[in-house]
Amino acid sequence: MTTTLSDTRIARRAMIDSQLRTSGVNEEYVLARMLAVPREDYLPAEKASLAYIDRAIALGEQGHLAAPLFYGKLLTEAAPGPDDRVLLVSGGTGYLAALLRPLVAELTEVSAAAAATMTGTAQYSLIVIDGAIEQLPAGLATALAEDGRIVTGLVLRQVTRLASGLKIAGQVNLQPVEDIGIPVLHPFDAPKGWTFA
Repeated sequence: MTTTLSDTRIARRAMIDSQLRTSGVNEEYVLARMLAVPREDYLPAEKASLAYIDRAIALGEQGHLAAPLFYGKLLTEAAPGPDDRVLLVSGGTGYLAALLRPLVAELTEVSAAAAATMTGTAQYSLIVIDGAIEQLPAGLATALAEDGRIVTGLVLRQVTRLASGLKIAGQVNLQPVEDIGIPVLHPFDAPKGWTFA
């Protein structure tokens, strides 16, 4: 069965109407970007037919394409603006970068592995992480400017949640926003300690 351009436009419209709007994602800038960017362009050909399902698509070593609802909620919470300098921790496909780039002044994209070990000075007004993390490394927190915002998935007691935070007095405090299925970025796993049965 061949998928046509018309089919994918219909699938994108259905994603907007049946996955995003019904779950409270109604901000026009979010809907416009998600309608404009074809998800199938960020998947291998053999997985393109899965582009609009309502769950994440695992791509092995290449990363993941998270569910549309995660991206809709993430963009809503991030509220990117035209003055923002954004650091994007990529999930591997480039889809989230395509959604964000026209909304902000500057976008720097790094892999999860690079972000987990980065060092540097505070320079970003917004950090967006395409996945769920167990811990926020000090180097990534340092890269966020004072009063800067961060939006990510967070793993708490084996449940993934959308979370956001601000950097105030040099400290970043992430607060859960809502439970949602999010692919986990393992470079951000917390060290495992001893457990007793």
